[in-house]
Amino acid sequence: MPELPEVETVLRGISPFMEGNEIEYAEVNRPDLRKPFPNNLAKRLKNRKINFLHRRSKYILIDLSDGETLIMHLGMSGRILISENVTGNFHHNSRHTQKHDHFVLHLKDKHMVTFNDPRRFGIIDLLETKSLEISSMLSHIGPEPLSNRFNEEYFINVMRGKKTNIKSALLDQRIVAGLGNIYACEALFRAGISPKRKAFSISHKRLGFLVPIIKEILTEAISSGGSSLRDFRNAAGNLGYFQHRFEVYGRDNKNCYNTQCTRKIKRIIQAGRSSFYCSNCQR
Repeated sequence: MPELPEVETVLRGISPFMEGNEIEYAEVNRPDLRKPFPNNLAKRLKNRKINFLHRRSKYILIDLSDGETLIMHLGMSGRILISENVTGNFHHNSRHTQKHDHFVLHLKDKHMVTFNDPRRFGIIDLLETKSLEISSMLSHIGPEPLSNRFNEEYFINVMRGKKTNIKSALLDQRIVAGLGNIYACEALFRAGISPKRKAFSISHKRLGFLVPIIKEILTEAISSGGSSLRDFRNAAGNLGYFQHRFEVYGRDNKNCYNTQCTRKIKRIIQAGRSSFYCSNCQR
């Protein structure tokens, strides 16, 4: 599943083409994805101006004229691709419709924004902009991990009394927005904290130390274009490269990257998700 850096990478890829542009028309090729599309979606989007794009957790938010926001979530295998519909000698630049192109925005400048989702776990919705933060999708989500709200004091306070393991706590969207399985594993390794440790049992000093590491990991991943596990591609269709820098994720039974360590990376299952860690370096 695309995680925060992948979604941020897509957002940065499509924003220059979309902001300030207008939707000439929308092409809706099926009635639903994970949930039904809003009623009369294509009609409601026709001739709307695109004001601003931003992200909340793993949701891409497209603020439109007339006070509504188009919401996109990539789900398990969703991709958003930018292409240009041109003719003549440059017809090869045009992207032909693919089987899983479920939703396409045709922009006034002839660019197309295509939502492709083979497994159909994505979401496309249209809500009043002023009601976003109280909507069922966003109202429960905690602070963004790269924001000032996600700081040492907040993290230490929210972990008080948490009897769940620290890995599961990091994946709880009510605690921190959008931090997924890959980057939780990588951050815990860099911080030297075992994913099996109960959150409340970790010292305040170590919890505080984890906060800048989470920010560091995510910033590095965004600068590398995310990870290309399974189906992820950026808006231009290119792979991300952070997967080449994984220190633990997907490296079970391989040597620990710590040159002073002779152990191999272990894989365990926590709450149905794989956790990768070094039992020597992470305590």
